[in-house]
Amino acid sequence: MELKNILVLGRRDHTEAMRVAAGLTIVGHHVRIVLMNDVVEETEENAQQVELLELSDINPQTTVVEMTDDLEFLDANALANAIRTSDRVISM
Repeated sequence: MELKNILVLGRRDHTEAMRVAAGLTIVGHHVRIVLMNDVVEETEENAQQVELLELSDINPQTTVVEMTDDLEFLDANALANAIRTSDRVISM
């Protein structure tokens, strides 16, 4: 099986996007996640998913200006480049 560069876009369901991203690392794919549209809610479930991302060595990025204190910010050009250079893009 050929390893892929996979980009997960967390557009509507941040919790599920984080779960999917962490799960994709099991088979060895290189996975990135970009959290979009709104600030991620501070819930117990999201905290658990953040821990999974940390264990999976995934550093979330964001397009939400309000989250730039905690995550790397991607402007429109950086997001377009991330999409262009990925083998697969999953939009959640």
